[in-house]
Amino acid sequence: MKRLFRVIKTMLLVYYDYMVEYRAELILWVLSGSLPIILMGVWIQAAQQTNFGLSPTDFARYFLAVFLVRQLTIVWVIWEFEREVVEGKLSFRLMQPIDPAFYHVISHISEKFARVPFAILLVGLFFWLYPTAFWIPSLTNFLWFLLATGLAFALQFVMQYTIAMLSFWTERASALQELWFLFYLFLSGVVAPLEVFPPQVKTIALFTPFPYLINFPASILVGLPTNLLQGFLVMLAWGLGFFALNRWLWRKGLKQYSGMGA
Repeated sequence: MKRLFRVIKTMLLVYYDYMVEYRAELILWVLSGSLPIILMGVWIQAAQQTNFGLSPTDFARYFLAVFLVRQLTIVWVIWEFEREVVEGKLSFRLMQPIDPAFYHVISHISEKFARVPFAILLVGLFFWLYPTAFWIPSLTNFLWFLLATGLAFALQFVMQYTIAMLSFWTERASALQELWFLFYLFLSGVVAPLEVFPPQVKTIALFTPFPYLINFPASILVGLPTNLLQGFLVMLAWGLGFFALNRWLWRKGLKQYSGMGA
């Protein structure tokens, strides 16, 4: 067990050094996730003219929370895995006594640590520009938020990694991810909180995995009404389902893989 933790620690440090090597690129990555901040201005203006059940301050806090959740849950494994399969680089991973998914998980976690300082600076700038939106979440909400965000990252990763398995059969598995992203964009709460959705649409959305990737942890942080038990159970169910599908596609896909050295 000690050896395992030592290996994980070493790999985290290596990937972290790799991520911070190009700080300018990392800053651009952080800024590329600033769509919620832009949408925040739109909804604040709309809330001043129409009653959505949320005040302008509620919208400001919600979209700030969305920004934070996106920074901590963003996943890009499908493009890396697709390249490994197409270029035959997966063969080198298969010769090592570690599941290739382990390397991707470590690189994603390391990138999160490298991204956090820049995200904190943007949060500070946000509160400087919108001082009325400043709030301190309760310790209970903050702890639930951390748990929900961690599970959201795990669910996002296993979902995208499962779609990436299609790279064994097609060279453009990422094209399916782009279609998947449309549902994610509109049902996850990135564009608008689920509280402003029509009741029928909200009910249907809550049975999909998308709201639990963004809206669920963001709502917990800002104190909006949430069903914690339902949220965590749905996340667990979708996560286990995608994990089982992932392992099945992995075994089937390896039989199709014909990269160099396979």
